[in-house]
Amino acid sequence: MKTAFKTIDEYILLFPEEVQEKMDQMRAAIHSEETDITEYIGYQMPAFKYKDKPLIYFAGYKKHIGFYPGAEGIKNFEKDFIAACYKFSKGAVQFPVTEKLPLELIKKMVRFRILEIEKKS
Repeated sequence: MKTAFKTIDEYILLFPEEVQEKMDQMRAAIHSEETDITEYIGYQMPAFKYKDKPLIYFAGYKKHIGFYPGAEGIKNFEKDFIAACYKFSKGAVQFPVTEKLPLELIKKMVRFRILEIEKKS
């Protein structure tokens, strides 16, 4: 797999069409929560900033899309992950590529992270 991505589009194109579609949906959901979100590649995965601060990352894998809202983002939504049977760790949650993305939950996590950044500013 290529490791020097320049754009999120370039990254997404490496995956099967059905996974690309989910990543595009995730990307749109992230942008839908705030107009001042910028894109970049961070840690060789799609990444988003708000007010020049890291906001959210995601990454594609064979069986899931990893979503990285930070430790507090995971802690705040842990009950949602347990209820939906999503695998998660201290800083990430896994959304299976065989299931519909929980776009409303993704949007809530983005809003949570935006508020976190706002409070620290």
